[in-house]
Amino acid sequence: MRKHFYILLVVLVSLQSQAQSKGLFSSDPIINLENWDKQRVYWGYFLGFNMYDFKIDYKNTPDVDILVDGVTGFNVGLIGDLRLHEYINLRFEPGLYYTQRNLNYSGFTDENDALREVKSTYIHFPLLLKFSSERTGNIRPFLVGGVSATLNLSSNSKTKDDNLQERFRVKPWTNNYEVGFGIDLYLEYFKFSPSIRGVFGLNDELIRDNDPNSPWTGNIDALKSRAIFINFTFQ
Repeated sequence: MRKHFYILLVVLVSLQSQAQSKGLFSSDPIINLENWDKQRVYWGYFLGFNMYDFKIDYKNTPDVDILVDGVTGFNVGLIGDLRLHEYINLRFEPGLYYTQRNLNYSGFTDENDALREVKSTYIHFPLLLKFSSERTGNIRPFLVGGVSATLNLSSNSKTKDDNLQERFRVKPWTNNYEVGFGIDLYLEYFKFSPSIRGVFGLNDELIRDNDPNSPWTGNIDALKSRAIFINFTFQ
């Protein structure tokens, strides 16, 4: 988690040092892209990082919880933005997200049984509302929130093998809600928008093992994805 904030901080400090020389943060800056927000529709793309986690609900309180270790992943995607109001935009941000989560189980003597590496390649389809503040010079903070659907291309949902064959299975489609914030920075030739967003799964994703008393899935009542996205948008 800290890595994400350090990366965001480095990018913002670097951007600020460059922008100050052009007056972006000065008291009387040169107004860049003055008519940008008057466009009805505009497009862009984003690059970023993610950290995925699982929220696990149990049927019975375990002696030791399943530990979930997240690995920093990578995001890339496109943006379509429709202006609904001076301060409200509707956004569609389809993207490709690569990530990994490691599930660590207790009670196993064999390390191969105690660890499940859940590698995921997601196609993410969020539909978001962006609420922007009044523009001040070349800066405009915003809040964003909405819903999304995610297709997991690495779900293993069609295989009959389960954790006995070291195959962890989840459902291919999940639904989520998302909330976050960011800031639009109007540069000389384009708009740059760093943002951070939380994503929270709504439905149980787990496909149980064939054995109802499986030590890997038998005591899990629900398994839901959670994630933090840090995206850098260029428009």
